[in-house]
Parts: sequence; C-alpha cells; structure tokens
Amino acid sequence: MALFRNDYSEAAHPNIINSLMAASKEQNIGYGEDNHCKRAAELIKKEIGLENIDIHFLAGGTQTNLVGVSTFLKPYQGVIAVETGHINTHETGAVEATGHKILTRPGKEGKLTPKDIISIMEEYVGEHLVQPAMVYISNSTEMGTIYNKEELRAIHNCCSQYGLYLFIDGARLGSALTSKDNDLTLKDIAALSDIFYIGGTKNGALLGEALVICNPDLKKDFRYAMKQRGALMAKGYVLGIQFEELFKDQLYFKLAAHANTMADKLKAAFKGLGTPMLTDSPTNQLFPIVSNEIAEILMKRYGCEFWQKVDEDHCSIRFVTSWATIEAEVDECIAYIETLLKK
Repeated sequence: MALFRNDYSEAAHPNIINSLMAASKEQNIGYGEDNHCKRAAELIKKEIGLENIDIHFLAGGTQTNLVGVSTFLKPYQGVIAVETGHINTHETGAVEATGHKILTRPGKEGKLTPKDIISIMEEYVGEHLVQPAMVYISNSTEMGTIYNKEELRAIHNCCSQYGLYLFIDGARLGSALTSKDNDLTLKDIAALSDIFYIGGTKNGALLGEALVICNPDLKKDFRYAMKQRGALMAKGYVLGIQFEELFKDQLYFKLAAHANTMADKLKAAFKGLGTPMLTDSPTNQLFPIVSNEIAEILMKRYGCEFWQKVDEDHCSIRFVTSWATIEAEVDECIAYIETLLKK
C-alpha cells in the first residue's frame, strides 16, 4: 500500500544511487573541497545564471536552517517568522537554542507579509528588547502555499527598508518552482534574498541541501560556522555527487514536477467529492478537511498525518506526494477515498 506520509520515505532517485556506486572506490578530498562539489556548484550557478554567489552543501534542512540563521545574527538579535514556520514548530527549538529568539506572527496560509514584518519592527524597539535582524520564510511553506514574485519582492523591499537579512528555506523549493501557479525562477530567488537553499532531501536525494549565499557581506568565514555546528562533512563529496545528478538534464525540476502532478490528481479527486481544503496548495502537500472518523481510516491506511483540528467533528490531515509516487497508487487511493466519501 502506498504511503503519503512525506516526500523523503524513498531513499533516492536511481541516477543518484548509481552515481554514488560508481564513485564508491574513488578517493576524494574531504570537507566539500572535492571536484564533485565544485562541479555541482558550477551547475547550480549556471542554472541560477549568476557567478558571484557562494554555494555550500549541508546534510539536512534543520541543520541548514540552524547554521544559516544563527551565523549572521549578533547575540542580542532575533529572526522574524510566521507562526507555522519550520524553525518555530518542527525543529525542537534549534535556532532558539543558539540564543536567538524567533519573533512570530500568524501570517496567512503559512505566508509572512510585509505588514507582519512591520508590526514586529514597530513592537521591538529599544535595547530592552530583542533586535529583529532577519526574516525567515519558506517556499513552499509548511502549508503547501507559495510566494509569487510580487509577494517576494514586497518582502524583499520591506527587509531592505529596515536593514533585515532575508533567508529563504527551500526544503521544498523544487515543488514551489514547478507548481502551476509559480512565476519565480531560481535567478529571481537569488536576486530577492540574501541567503536561500535548494532542498535535495525532499526531492530525490539521499540527503543534502545546497545553501546559496547571495549577499557578499555574508560570505566570509561561513565554513568556520559550518565546522563549529558540525555541518562540514568529512565526506562532503557524497553531497556533491548527488547535486551533480540533480542539476544534470533538469532532473531536479522533473522530479519536483512529478510530485506536483501526482498531488494535483489527488487534489482534483478530493475537490470533485466536495472535500474542502485547509489551504489552496498548488504543491505536493495537500490538507483535506474530513470527519474525524474518515481521518482515522485514511491515516491508518495511507500513513498521512493529522495536521489541525477544525472543529469538534472535523480535522485536516496531510497528504504528501513525492518524486517516486506511482500514478497507479494514486489511482488506487482515489478509488478508495471515493468509496469512503460517497457513502
């Protein structure tokens, strides 16, 4: 039975497994200074269309957020995020364990707005309070929604006005960039942020994220921060090999587009049955609202997770499709859901 729990249940795309096997007896320089990492960085730079950026490979999303956010904040500074942001909910206080407070606002469907940022800047004034210094957003968000170019530019301009760094969590950036509603490119992301990352773990890699530093003022000594936080891997070439494959022949985007296509099919089925959605997600995360009884059945059968209580009798559960989701399994799921919801 197919599981729709997350987008990292499968190990890795066969191209990546084969490349790792082919390199199994190579001898490579350690700590990301090998030729694989260098070639992967060049491929990413070519895709972005910029040379004056620094690229570092880290193992996972929480680690990348932790290092990426905490490195550029002074001890008395904090980071602005939406309440549902990953750093505020699903990272066991990793950022705050470094001494940096997360300053939150409810946002809208998982997205932060300039109004949210301004309200925090107006509230946190003076040396008796934490000084906001960075804005953290995710694309796609924890709610499956995405930022369009107008929204991202407005946040970027707001950050520029207040002297804030903008950090974009790209754990599911592939899904965001290949969704039907998207109007952003990787070059746009680089132009409108100080630092962002391209998620591999949730898009076909065995593990790994590619962190891109766009602001030249933030480049110096970043590897020191990686080493101190345990993020400078001795076998860094394992990450480089994977991103070489992901950025050959548009594989990164093809895998993300497939996950979105499978989610779109599932979403259309739910909507056809009159099932409301918690958010209008155009990416590979869906949040149907069903009765508590139906939720228990679907969670047990498909591994999807409880997400949010809606009322006493209904809740939202999360379905996630992946690069490896098989269409026939989606069809089976749809047929089963129809037997439940048509009763």
